[in-house]
Formats: sequence, C-alpha cells, structure tokens
Amino acid sequence: MIVVKKFGGTSVGTPERIMNVAKRCIEDYNKGNDVVVVLSAMGDSTDDLIALAKQLNPNPPKRELDMLMSTGEQVSVSLMAMAMASLGVRAVSLNAFQVAMHTTHTYGNARLKRIDSERIRHELEDRKIVLITGFQGVNKYDDVTTLGRGGSDTTAVAIAAALHADTCEIYTDVDGVYTADPRIVPNAKKLEEITYDEMLDLATLGAGVLHNRSVELAKKYGVKLIVRSSLNNSEGTIVKEETKLVERMLISGVAVDRNSDRISVIGVKNEPGVAFKIFDVLAKAGINIDVILQSYGQGDTKDISFTLPSDRVDEAVEILNNSTDRLHFERVDVRHDIAKLSVVGAGMMSNPGVAAKMFEALYNANINISMISTSEIRITVLIDEKDAVRGAQAVHDAFGLED
Repeated sequence: MIVVKKFGGTSVGTPERIMNVAKRCIEDYNKGNDVVVVLSAMGDSTDDLIALAKQLNPNPPKRELDMLMSTGEQVSVSLMAMAMASLGVRAVSLNAFQVAMHTTHTYGNARLKRIDSERIRHELEDRKIVLITGFQGVNKYDDVTTLGRGGSDTTAVAIAAALHADTCEIYTDVDGVYTADPRIVPNAKKLEEITYDEMLDLATLGAGVLHNRSVELAKKYGVKLIVRSSLNNSEGTIVKEETKLVERMLISGVAVDRNSDRISVIGVKNEPGVAFKIFDVLAKAGINIDVILQSYGQGDTKDISFTLPSDRVDEAVEILNNSTDRLHFERVDVRHDIAKLSVVGAGMMSNPGVAAKMFEALYNANINISMISTSEIRITVLIDEKDAVRGAQAVHDAFGLED
C-alpha cells in the first residue's frame, strides 16, 4: 500500500512538531506501507523570505524569488530526514530537481506538467521513507519554479496520482473540512465526507483547507483525499466522487473570500466582442476572473465589473489602461473593501429556494448585495468586507449547518 502524506508549515513549524510528524509517518511505515511525505516550509518562513527579498528589492525578479522561496521546503525535508534517522528509520530527502517535477515556465504560479516517478519508486523499493519538497518544480530551462501559495497540496496529489497511491492524506492545523471556517463561525461542524465538486468550489471561494488546484487534480485522477489534523488522531474528512450525505445535506458549506477586489471597466462600447477583448488581454497575463456583471451605462455604452485576486489588481489595471486603443473605455474603477460570500452544496441541484433563503438571511442581517454569481452547486454574492463575518454567520445559521 502506498500512502502519500502532506504536512503544512504549521505542522512542521518547530523541532518538536517535526519530531511529532516523523513519528506519525513511521507508524504507517512500520505497518509495511510505502510512505511518501510532502512538506511545506516551516511556519512562516516563506513569508519571511519574501520580506527579506523586498528589503533589497521592492519588486524582485520572479525567477530569483522562486529560487529563494524554494529553499524553505528543502530545509523542512532535510530536517525531517534527520529526525527520522534519529528514530532509527531510513529516509531520503529529495527536491524538485532530484525527483524531476516538470512544470510550465511561469515563475511564481507554475503548473505541474508531469512527475518522473522512477527515483521515488527506487527509494521506496529500498524501504526508505521518501521526503519531497512541496510547492516547487523545474521548468524546461532547468530553473526552479513555484506553484503559488498552497501549492504543496497540489504537489502531494500529483505525486499520489503518478504513483497510483492508495490514499493522499493532507494534514493541517484543523481536523477536517468544516461547514464554515471555525474562526469565523464558531459553531461550524466537521464534515465526514464531501464531493470533489463541492470541495473544489469551497477551495476556490476562500476555504483555506485545500488548494483548489489539488482538488482539481484529485478529481481528474480519482485520488482519494483525506484532510486530517497533524495535532491529533481524528478521522478527518474524506474528499471523493460521491457521498452518502448528498441527499440529506442541502448545503455543505459556507465560504468567505476577503482576498478579492472588484474592477469596473466603465463606458465600453455596447457592441459584440467587447467582453471578449477585455477578458482576452487579462487571460493572456494569466489573471483569473470570477464574478462578472454587465450593466448598461450612459448612452450607447455599458459597464463590465468583475472580481479577481487582490494581488493581481494592480497588474490588471495596468494591462487595461495600456489597452485603451483596443478596448475603448472611459475609465477603470477599483474597489478593495469587498468580500465574496458563497454557499456550496450538491443538494441545491434538486432543491429550489436556496437563493431565496440565502438572500433572506442577508436581508434580515441588513447586508446589501452588489453582485451575484451562480452555478449548479454554488451561489456567490459580493458584499461589503465589513459585513463578511456577520454575513457568514447569518447564512450558516439560516441553513441549519451548526452542530
């Protein structure tokens, strides 16, 4: 049996926690399993490295920033190998180049293309625990790339898929997937299981338990995911294709994203192809767009508003302003003080009235909605950032998701 385990930065943040993780991994190893462990950088070390870089250069070259940030995971895996050796177990630490984790060339937000599994399999056959750096890969130029924040989850799932592993366990500082962030909604309850689609929407919409690209990969390759706590032995939450709870649970979770901003392109021509041109220039820069609203402006014009990650707003505005000759708009407005509030659940496909109940809960809480986006299993609204926590609590209570 092959087991892939991923531990986040909090889980390996101190020597004591590294030793705790080492012992947990050795328990599976001693059962006769092949164990592969993917690690993030210790604690907040990635943030510390970025801060250090910006002391020298406020806008560091992305290639060099990736080179710098990749060192954090190498520290984690080498220390973990030392800890396991002290416990009498053979382990080997490998970085992205040694494994050969091939990615696209984009620095800072690369995507995994393939993983060469030969080295990993060789070390497993030699009865070693294999420790692999998360969050990073190597592009066609043999340069180090990083996968974006949270990318260690994606590394773990990709390795599990490449090895046809039996399970991929994601260990965090919470003991599973909850109906909402317990820090925002204290009475949120842990789910025993959740579908890939529901988890993908929750991860995309602000639930910080899993990286959305890891869920996308798990669904594509049928990887069984288990989200568990590194601090206790709770059962965790299983992420899989279908769940026994779908018929019983109308809504699986409420998510809040306060890391998005809204851009409004004001006064574009009311003619075919305008929306394509706007989103085409942004897509070529790799900027993901989420909630979109088109409304009529003055005269023969219209306004197009959309949300995007806060850290890409300045870049997006610059791209749009540099494309005025092609796009022909009056101005670009930006609003930072917004939040996305979403409800997600496969049960809403066969149950009417979900939107009405959500909107009623926000109305009763005196919270205004500025934009709305829906899918078969999701409803997302844009509200003022100051109302985010209160809105999440109101909606969570309205659907009876509490313990």
